[in-house]
Amino acid sequence: MKEKMIETLSYMNIPLEGLIKAGVILLFVFLAYAVPRFFILRLIYAAVKRSSVGWDDVLLKHKVFNIIFTLPPVFVVHYGMQFFPAVEVPLLRLLNVYITVMVVVFGRRLLRSAAEVYEQFPVAVTRPIKGYVQLVEIFLFIMGAILVVCFFLGKSPWAILSGIGAMTAILMLVFKDTIMNFVASLLIIFNDLVHVGDWIEVPGTGADGTVTEMALHTVKVQNFDNTIVTIPTHKLIDGSFRNWRGMQQSGGRRIRRSILIDQKSIRFLTDEDIKRLGEVEVLNEYLSRKLKEIDKANEGIVGKSIVNGRHLTNIGTLRAYMLEYLRQKKEIDKSMTFLVRQLAPTPEGLPLEVYVFSNDINWVNYEGIQSDIFDHLLAAVHEFDLRIFQNPGSYDISDLADKLSIKQVNG
Repeated sequence: MKEKMIETLSYMNIPLEGLIKAGVILLFVFLAYAVPRFFILRLIYAAVKRSSVGWDDVLLKHKVFNIIFTLPPVFVVHYGMQFFPAVEVPLLRLLNVYITVMVVVFGRRLLRSAAEVYEQFPVAVTRPIKGYVQLVEIFLFIMGAILVVCFFLGKSPWAILSGIGAMTAILMLVFKDTIMNFVASLLIIFNDLVHVGDWIEVPGTGADGTVTEMALHTVKVQNFDNTIVTIPTHKLIDGSFRNWRGMQQSGGRRIRRSILIDQKSIRFLTDEDIKRLGEVEVLNEYLSRKLKEIDKANEGIVGKSIVNGRHLTNIGTLRAYMLEYLRQKKEIDKSMTFLVRQLAPTPEGLPLEVYVFSNDINWVNYEGIQSDIFDHLLAAVHEFDLRIFQNPGSYDISDLADKLSIKQVNG
């Protein structure tokens, strides 16, 4: 068997002595990696578990310490190359490539660990660095790739870099999006436009939710239906978007909604109307004050026409009622803008707009407050002998047809 192996090696022009040396070197390479990794890594794990700080746990999670154990095999291989002078040059190149790759991997893991530790601080919400970390990673990969090519070709890195200088236009085209997104990230951070946790709306992208992540190339938004929308970072600068952070920080959320009043139902109040509405508790003070103002303003006015002088109207009294009703609601913030106003008449009626702020910014609670307010106001409109405008529906058309049929029969 031994003679057969020697004969085969001789036929392949591989000396037995060289094969034994290579085997011994490979064995030492394995031992140089495995033995320190087995013992030292256990010590590192134990030290990290006893440590009270958190950053070492992050380093362990990203396997930063594991790169240390790739160094001893390098020294073994470098020492063993002297026994193989015929292949020393290609082995040295491969060794340099291996070292370069390990340095790049180590740098990437270290950067990601630093970013994760940074994100544990409150400042990370307003000043995220993930985009910058990704940019440094890209630079690290590019430099690593250049060095690997240099080692394989046996060229100086400066020769490669000088050649790259002539390809600047091509590189600008290739990395156009990266450059645009990097500049956009700088503008977003320095101008304090968006934070992680902000509620934003970006027209045309389907994004309407909370920012969960800000990276170099993308901003992730989790919509309220739990879908995830990914937006290119530069889109936030190229176009416009709405950030609801101001509302969240102020503690008040705007309620702005109109009731459309049929203008044909607007009229002056009669004495009977005033007496009836005087029984509405929140209107007592308003009616008493207004009647005194009107009586004083109408002194000396001659003429029986109702348009002579001042008179109460059902639309004005409804507006006063809405103000007093809202003023008594504890869910409404009285320190912010607080008004009920008429807008310009439209073909759909006269808009009577409520413009106030709730003191609860929670979406569910806010919608409940708004609905309760308009449930009451819509029902209260009829007490003022006013009609709410609504386009004719199937019921209105059917009711009109029935009335016309009855009229024709009676006619």
